[in-house]
Parts: sequence; structure tokens; C-alpha cells
Amino acid sequence: MENEESQELELYENHRFTVDRGQESMRMDKYLQMRIEGVSRTKVQAAAKAGCILVNGKAAKSNYKIKPLDTISVLLPTPPRELEIIPEDIPFNIAYEDDDVLVVDKEAGLVVHPGYGNFTGTLLNALTFYFQGKKDRNGNAIVPYLVHRIDKDTSGLLLIAKNEESQIFLAKQFFDHTIERKYNALVWGDFNENDGTITGNLARSTKDRRVMAVYDDPEVGKHAVTHWHVLERFGYVTLIECVLETGRTHQIRAHMKHIGHPLFNDAAYGGDQILKGTTFSKYKQFVANCFQLLPRQALHAAILGFEHPSTHMQMHFESPIPDDMASVLEKWRKYAINSKEEL
Repeated sequence: MENEESQELELYENHRFTVDRGQESMRMDKYLQMRIEGVSRTKVQAAAKAGCILVNGKAAKSNYKIKPLDTISVLLPTPPRELEIIPEDIPFNIAYEDDDVLVVDKEAGLVVHPGYGNFTGTLLNALTFYFQGKKDRNGNAIVPYLVHRIDKDTSGLLLIAKNEESQIFLAKQFFDHTIERKYNALVWGDFNENDGTITGNLARSTKDRRVMAVYDDPEVGKHAVTHWHVLERFGYVTLIECVLETGRTHQIRAHMKHIGHPLFNDAAYGGDQILKGTTFSKYKQFVANCFQLLPRQALHAAILGFEHPSTHMQMHFESPIPDDMASVLEKWRKYAINSKEEL
């Protein structure tokens, strides 16, 4: 399903070590380089600088001298997979760029990274082409580093790191849930409240491996929290804003389905059927026209905020709702007004 299986590939890896009783004293970066396969001392030092290495629960510097029975926890972005990224001249929208980060305003339909069924034609292929021949401030070739993902048919803001140090610093923010992320979603049905929170572990559905399901068992899946707020009511559908506390695969799509409000035209989660409304053929045609205008789930990553890895300034970006989704919202606006006038 459009490379979404590969969405489950972890972007971060956790390591936990307890130092042996007989271990001689040595620098922590040297010790971790010996214990973690394929990691460079530079990466360990960058991780320590970003606060990604804890010794006995407290952030430690790379030159910390380890002691017997120390407990060391390490958060690292996963190393690039052994997959050659072919540079491809694919257009994409840049919202912001500096020496350390690139913010992309992704169009719907563009897969973020290569994987099963999509080895070319992805944003990562486009970024590899864009960075060809470019050097960073240290004279090293620039390569794109992913720190999060959004689905193929979701539009909006995506953050890319341009060096390993920035990736590690940003990865810590995503892991700690300090990144600001807000999505606009058009969902089926109306709400009794204006605000709400959905908490439910997410894991692959046992009925369909292509989608995620919510599980009550705390031992199954990964903890996920979505906050929602009503922006505009149209009667049979509602425009909401979703704030992600965690960032799991298909989180908003699965959570909204779970509470009975699938995203409008989300085929994977049942939103491509008429779930609310009348039986009049005129209404059915109206919804069919909306589906045609917006041939994807109505989900847009509208706001992205983070602490910059070098300047430590708070960065904030906003992306307007794209034309396909905006045109459908306008149709529902007019439909809602006409329906009230007819009553």
C-alpha cells in the first residue's frame, strides 16, 4: 500500500547498557563505540551534546568516565539502510532552508522515502538530486536525513536534517514530544464537544496488515495520544485540528476511525463511503463530486515548530490548506448554508 508498510521502519533506536563490575574506567564515547555496532565516535559525541545519552538517568558528556554498574541509555537515529538512493529531478516545495535544516511543504501523492514497491520517485530521491555537489560548512557532501515522516497522500510540512548532528538534535525533540505539530483534517460526522483527546495503543491490524488498529491491551502496540479541536462544523462532516503528542504510523487516521469519525475519503479506514447524511441521490452526487475533487484522505500537516539545532531559536512554520482540500471545504460550506435555508 503506497510504501506505507515501510512507515513502520523505526527512525530511532534505543540502547541500554549496564557497565560490568570489572570494567576499567574509560571515556563514555570510547566505551559506546565499542558496544554499538557501526557507530562513529563523532556520532556518539553529537548524541551526548544533544542530551541523547543518559547515565543513571542524567544527561552525560562524552568525556564522562564510566564506572562499574553505571546504567547508560542511548537514543540514536537509525543508520541509513543499505539502499542506494538514486538522484531524481523531481520538483518539491521548499518552505525554508539553512545550513542545518530543510522544511519541505509536501504535495499529496509524493512518497517520502523508498521502500517496498517504491524504490524511485520519492521525496528522498528528489532531495538526493537537489543536494548533489553541495557541501556543508565543513566541506562534507550534504545528504538528507529524515527525522519524521508523513503519509504519501497527506500534504504539508516535513522537516529534514542536512547533517548528522542536526538529525540527532531534532530526533531528541521528536522522541521527547517537544516538536509542535498540528494537522487539519476533515472527518465524517459531528461532535458533541469542541475538544477531545484520544488515547489508544496502535499496532498493525490483525485483519489487514496495511492499516493500524487501536488496542486496549497495554502490552500490544505503541502508546499514542491525539488531541482534537473543532474548527468548523458542516453537519455531516467536521473540520478539526489535530495535535500530535506522539507520532505513530497512521496515528490520526486510525484514532479518528476508532472514535467513529474516519477521515473524509480515507479509503484505507473506510472514509471513502457515505457515512453520514441523507439518502437523496442529489446528496450522493454531491459527495461523489467531493471525492473526485479530493481523491485522498483529507489530512494536511499545517503547523510545524521546533528548536533549531544550531541557533536554538524556536522555529515556527505554517502551510495553508492546499487547493484540493480547500475546494472541498468550500463545497461543504455552501452545502451547510443551503441546507439551513431549506429547513
